[in-house]
Amino acid sequence: MVASPQTLSGSDPPVTGAPLAMRLATLGRALGEREALHGEGLDRARACVEALRVEVAAALDGFHRAAAAAGAPHLRVDLSPVRIDDKHLRSVEFELSRGRYRAIVTAKSRGDVTFVGPFRSGKTEGPCKSYPIDARDEVLGALASFLERFLEEAATP
Repeated sequence: MVASPQTLSGSDPPVTGAPLAMRLATLGRALGEREALHGEGLDRARACVEALRVEVAAALDGFHRAAAAAGAPHLRVDLSPVRIDDKHLRSVEFELSRGRYRAIVTAKSRGDVTFVGPFRSGKTEGPCKSYPIDARDEVLGALASFLERFLEEAATP
């Protein structure tokens, strides 16, 4: 049986009122207006995470070269691009991964940076530690310790 244009299945109610595209455009406008209020904070969070990612990418490059020179070129860590946080719409993140091991750097529009992990995929995320976005020296110091813990765990058989 082929569904009629008015229903999706025999038990779905008929689609009435505005066409689907119009209804979703209206919803998109309303949600966009609501989220636009957080744009400045999200821009600030993105700038913070992008700057941290540059620091991490440079540090990982040195780690990869040193590991390869020491005879372990297989100790490679992947670094994701910056993206909207998987859990929080008003946050941005990037992820480090090696095998099942993960670590996440997140910044929220409300003004804090959080380091999540290290943890194994499929396991509970954590531990988490947050810092104010403006505390650059504290964030960079904590980032170094965070990356060391991740790399130690990710390289432990």
